[in-house]
Amino acid sequence: MVLSSAEVTRPAAGGGLLRSSSLVGLMTFLSRILGLVRDVCFARYLGAEAGADAFYVAFKIPNFFRRLFAEGAFAQAFVPVLSEYRANGSQAAVKALLDNIAGVLGLSLLIFTGVAVVFSPVVATIFAPGFLADDAKFALASELLRITFPYLLLISLTGFAGGILNSYDRFAVPALTPVWLNVVLITAAVVVAPGMEQPAFALAWGVLVAGCVQLCFQLPFLARLQLLPHPKLNWHHPGVMQVLKLMVPAIFGVSVGQINLLLDTVLASLLPTGSVSWLYYSDRLSELPLGVFAVAIGTVILPKLSRLHAEQSAQHFNAMLDWALRLIVLIATPAAVALMVLAEPILTCLFLYGKTTPLDVTMASFSLRGYALGLIAFMLIKVLAPGFYARQDMKTPVKIGVIAMIANMVLNVAFVVPLYWWFNLGHMGLALATAGSAFLNAGLLLRSLRKSEVYKPLPGWWRVLVQQLLANGLMVAVLLGATHWLGDLAPLPSYLRAAALLCLCVSGLLAYLLGLFLAGFRLKALRA
Repeated sequence: MVLSSAEVTRPAAGGGLLRSSSLVGLMTFLSRILGLVRDVCFARYLGAEAGADAFYVAFKIPNFFRRLFAEGAFAQAFVPVLSEYRANGSQAAVKALLDNIAGVLGLSLLIFTGVAVVFSPVVATIFAPGFLADDAKFALASELLRITFPYLLLISLTGFAGGILNSYDRFAVPALTPVWLNVVLITAAVVVAPGMEQPAFALAWGVLVAGCVQLCFQLPFLARLQLLPHPKLNWHHPGVMQVLKLMVPAIFGVSVGQINLLLDTVLASLLPTGSVSWLYYSDRLSELPLGVFAVAIGTVILPKLSRLHAEQSAQHFNAMLDWALRLIVLIATPAAVALMVLAEPILTCLFLYGKTTPLDVTMASFSLRGYALGLIAFMLIKVLAPGFYARQDMKTPVKIGVIAMIANMVLNVAFVVPLYWWFNLGHMGLALATAGSAFLNAGLLLRSLRKSEVYKPLPGWWRVLVQQLLANGLMVAVLLGATHWLGDLAPLPSYLRAAALLCLCVSGLLAYLLGLFLAGFRLKALRA
């Protein structure tokens, strides 16, 4: 994997990329750890009962649209356009673009949010039709959705502000912003929820308050850069038109994973009570490495790839994409393997408290292993997609996204609908279907980049794969031996569970690093 200077010229900013990715990853890691603390609190006070299912649906729906507007299609369309304006225009032109984007985005989201709040029962019916069989659960989900949906407006504007800061290489502030969501929700769960007859309402109001806090946190940093938008409503501004043109197809191309997860929620609402919660807990754990590493790398490389494309630097564009893919494989493979091996110990340590039962842990471990199988694909998509969006190519990911969504629907039917009573995999089938469609999505994205010669793998990939095989094999052997030696963690008090899980994670990490070292990997290969 160590390449000579004769084989490839790395981007001059390669070291800076690693530092920026590490910084974003560190901030995101802090947020995700607090997110786990938050979910532990949710498990203690909500468990996997009907109220928990209703809240998770009400929380997932605005989050789904958030990932379309804030982190998905909008970000992928907006950042390349902003980079183009920075490269070719004046500060005044950049400021005019931001003002008009703020006005159009803000008004559109305000109208959309208002309609969703008024017609929340309709929205709940669309996204959780299984709740119609239970009047109390359906009514609760509808009421909670009225409280949580305005979060979409606030967090999308937060994402807009974060996109500006990322484009100016201010990565730490947007990466740190989600911490406030977790801080507010932990406070709501621990302080407010115990005193309420229905704890889910405390968490719903916490979501809304967190949206306000996150937006206000970023505004002073925009003001310091003299880029604080003053909203103007001009739909015909060239930059607005360009973003909208790129954004419409990107909604499908960049958000296939989220659409698939939402389809899982719809089908899970038709399964036994608890299925939505089991999927939520397992999805949250699988998103930990995804959010800490893949999103961090994708966030850092998108503006840089956009600038390299604007500068017509194809060789450096290719080298940067290759660097990001190698880093993803280095991180994603052991994360996926470890989640599959340690599914039950992790869930036992984090969630087996209060209203959560051993059955909930067992059922959630099934779906966690399903999501873990697709983790490598989920993470690769976060790096492959910017290879298209940086070049303002939205059509190709749309076509691939549609194919992946259709595949997910077919797999959902194959795995969940009981054509044969012994073949119904229940909520685990939903996770496996999502993983399968993610691999299809990632594979088609990679094939397209190679076919168009945008990306040509640099020398050394076979060595990478052999190193991964050896290192992960050693890690699995160590983890299996350690879990057998520790035995069942459920009877232990919480602090001993945490200590045991920490020992498992550290031993697995050390085994993986030792395996890499013995296989010939050296860190300088990533700092080149």
